[in-house]
Amino acid sequence: MTATATTLPPATADDALGHTWLEDALAILVGTLLISFGVAMFKSAGLLTGSTAGLAFLLHYQTGLPFGVAFSMINLPFYWLAVKRMGWVFTLKTFVAVSLLSLFTSLHGQFANFGGLNPFYSGLIGGLMMGMGFIALFRHKASLGGVNILALYVQDRYGIRAGKLQLGVDMVILLASLFLVSVPALLGSILGAAALNMVIAMNHRPDRYIGT
Repeated sequence: MTATATTLPPATADDALGHTWLEDALAILVGTLLISFGVAMFKSAGLLTGSTAGLAFLLHYQTGLPFGVAFSMINLPFYWLAVKRMGWVFTLKTFVAVSLLSLFTSLHGQFANFGGLNPFYSGLIGGLMMGMGFIALFRHKASLGGVNILALYVQDRYGIRAGKLQLGVDMVILLASLFLVSVPALLGSILGAAALNMVIAMNHRPDRYIGT
């Protein structure tokens, strides 16, 4: 995301130093690990998440297309917006993050058994984990593409918090999934979406936190 006068306050002596490439790489690695673990919890509990991952889940359930393939395909048209508005560095970081999430989501099931997860517990804990993972990506000028790119662009351009837009899109996705999951799973999914976006809304504010 390109810093502009409308999103950042005047520079001060207390401004943080820019992140190194190693710090960016570690943040993307940790962020995608947290998000993918939350996604794996949601999947095992029969929940649906929002954002681009939610769209990928819907496509996966309806067509049988592997989640990673669906997730990567949905992101393709948003890379153009990322390059145009956020720059090549942001787009490259996002491409790496999307690829890592697709990989990690499939790998978690090989090392952890999530049998018998409570939908409300999974929604709360998984949503909080994913929210913190998104913050790690946002602070290092990366995202998971799709709706995240759109949310960051709208916040940068119009001052609307990314979390609020993300929550609105997530609720639409959850409503579209009414016939795919049970009532407890739907309620757990809504709890997860609320937890995720609460973390983003509280911690990703251009007037309070500055990531360079």
